Amino acid sequence: MASTQRKWFALVGIIATGLTVFGIVLAATDSNPADIPKDSLALNGYPPKTAEVAVTVTTGNAITVHAIVDVNFQTNKIEATFEVPLLLSGVPVDLRIIGDEAYASTPNFQATVGRPWISLKEKLPSLFNYSLEFVRPDISFISGFSRETVTKNGYFVTHDFSRDNVALKDLGASTSTLPKVGSLNWSITTGKQGEVTASTVKVSMKHQSTMIRATVIAYNRHVAIARPNADEVKAESSTYLKGLLGSGALSVLVPANLSNLGTTSLS
Repeated sequence: MASTQRKWFALVGIIATGLTVFGIVLAATDSNPADIPKDSLALNGYPPKTAEVAVTVTTGNAITVHAIVDVNFQTNKIEATFEVPLLLSGVPVDLRIIGDEAYASTPNFQATVGRPWISLKEKLPSLFNYSLEFVRPDISFISGFSRETVTKNGYFVTHDFSRDNVALKDLGASTSTLPKVGSLNWSITTGKQGEVTASTVKVSMKHQSTMIRATVIAYNRHVAIARPNADEVKAESSTYLKGLLGSGALSVLVPANLSNLGTTSLS
């Protein structure tokens, strides 16, 4: 079950994962001179209540998945809408994680399981703890990487970290395989007040690669995520949905130690 949790949470959590020490620092009031655009994502030192994030996953075999992820940090709920590529077409998926259950819906479920939704046992960690990591990450505490570059574009600052010989695993593999070894590039972009605005992880090896980019669309918009009606849901094991996502069309590489990304224990 722990590995399933990492699969679902990787899409949204990739922005925040690996920043192990954080302080919420009250940002100075921005006078916003006329020639400098206003920072629409500024959090003024407070953790966001919600976030809307655009996520793009691109694999080395030219398959791209776009997702919109809504996160409610206060109610501990996530909803993601995306398409899973299967053969020559895509299957739209609505995924919601609420409490200790994950709900998934596709147009095929009504015909295959007799309900428009299936549910899986799935418990999220505290999303409020993750909200703290969006405010002003302490980049100086990120370690375990051999190279770092810093790029400034207006008031945006992007930190790029990279290292080789990183253990990788394939989330799309239908059967468990031994970790592979490749390179890892991780970037974090912050805004005018130091808030996280985007993050990208790219992992690659000789014949396979994956890039996951998450861009914050908005903070603190109204996000309402509800459970489906009980009579529309059928409980299934995690292997059912894994069969859908692990059909072979989508192969996603991630660091084997995703939870320790950016720390000295990264393997």
